[in-house]
Amino acid sequence: MSENNSNDNNDLLNALNSIETVKVGDVVKAEVLAIDDDKQAIVGIEGTGIEGVVPQKELSTKPVSDINDVVKVGDTLDLVVISKIGSDKEGGSYLLSVRRLEARKVWDEIQKKYEAGETIEAPVTQVVKGGLVVDAGVRGFVPASMISDHFVEDLNQFKGQTLTFKIIEIEPSENRLILSHRALVEQEKAAKRDEIMSTLKAGETVTGKVARLTSFGAFVDLGGVDGLVHVSEIAYERVEKPSDVLKVGQEVKVKVLSVDPDRNRISLSIKQTLPEPWDGIEEKAPEGSVLEGTVKRLTSFGAFVEVFPGVEGLVHISQIAHEHIATPNDVLSTGETVKVKVLEVHPDAHRLALSIKALKEKPAGSEERHEQPKQQQRAPRKQAAPTQMSTDDDDEGFTLGDLVGDQLKNAQKKADSDNK
Repeated sequence: MSENNSNDNNDLLNALNSIETVKVGDVVKAEVLAIDDDKQAIVGIEGTGIEGVVPQKELSTKPVSDINDVVKVGDTLDLVVISKIGSDKEGGSYLLSVRRLEARKVWDEIQKKYEAGETIEAPVTQVVKGGLVVDAGVRGFVPASMISDHFVEDLNQFKGQTLTFKIIEIEPSENRLILSHRALVEQEKAAKRDEIMSTLKAGETVTGKVARLTSFGAFVDLGGVDGLVHVSEIAYERVEKPSDVLKVGQEVKVKVLSVDPDRNRISLSIKQTLPEPWDGIEEKAPEGSVLEGTVKRLTSFGAFVEVFPGVEGLVHISQIAHEHIATPNDVLSTGETVKVKVLEVHPDAHRLALSIKALKEKPAGSEERHEQPKQQQRAPRKQAAPTQMSTDDDDEGFTLGDLVGDQLKNAQKKADSDNK
C-alpha cells in the first residue's frame, strides 16, 4: 500500500472516530434543515452527521398552531434525544424534543426550590375529579384536601386563578408534582392570628364578619382569626338559633370580652355594642301606658312579658284576670301576644309591673279582688333583699309579696277573723 493511501485511510478513520455517538437522553444542538409538511422539523445533529425529527408538539411547552411561527430553516435548537426511530448505515434517525428539554430545566428549578423550602406560583388550568391541575411549567396536581383549610364544594371558582403553592412531593422521572395551597393558607392565618392576638385587648370594640354559625354561637372573622360570640351575647332578647338573627358574611361590631393566646380563643359580644334596652325605659314605658308584648315565661306566680327587645315585665297572677285562676297556664301560653298596662317602672332594678286585667272590663257581678299595698308588693331590690325568695323559676328580684300574692293577703284576713 502506498504512503498516500495509508494517509487517506488514517484521515478517514480519524474523521469517523471524531463523530460523536448519540444516545437517548442526550442534550444536543441541531440545525433546522427543513420543515416537513408543516408538521415536523428535520434537523441535523451537530458533530454527528445524523439527522433527527422534531414533531410540532415537541417544539414548545405551549400549544403550537403553526410550526412556522416557532422555527425556520437555519435555526439552531437545543434538544433532548427522546428515542431512536429506525436504523441505517449512517446511524439511523432520532426523535428529539424542545419541550421535554425545557420541562427538564423546569423540573431542575422546582427541585431546587423544593430542597430550599421555597414556594412556587402557578395558574389553575383544569378542575378534575379530586382536585386541580396547574401549569408550573410542568403539570402539577393539587388534591382537593390541599386546596383550602376548609371544605370547598365548588372547585370551579379556582379555574384561571394564579395561586401560590408549597411543594409537597416531586418525582421528575414519573412526571409527578404534588402541590398544596392549604399549607400556605394555614401559615398565613397562623401569622395573622399571632399578630392579632398580641394586639387585641379586652374591652375594645372592633368590626368583623360572620364566618360560621353554630347552635351555640357565631364565629366572627376579625381579619385572620375567628372569635366566638356565644348565643347569649348576640342580643339582649333571647336568641334560640344564631341563624335566626345573623347571616354568614354579615358585617358586625363586636366588643372583645377576653383574649386567651395560650388557647387561641377570643370571646366576643355583639349585644354589648348595642344600646342598653332599659335605657330611657321611663319614657318608653311610663306608668299608665299600654304596650303590646310577648309572653316569654310562665311561673307559678305570674307571667313574664317582653314589651321591648331585652325588656321583660312581670304580670303578677293577680293581674292576669278579674276571675280567680289557679295558675297562669290556665289562661296564657308562652309565645302569645298580649296587651298590658304599665303599673310601675323601676329603671334601676330593671323591673316593670304590668297588668292584663286592667285592660279588660270587669265581669258583671264579680267581686273586686283586694290588691297588696304598693310598698309591700313592689319594694326596691335592696330593701327587699332579706325577704327575697329563690325558686326554680327565675324571680328576677321580685319580692316575697310578688311571689305569694293574694295568698298572703287571704291568710292575713283569715287570721284577723279568727282573732275576733
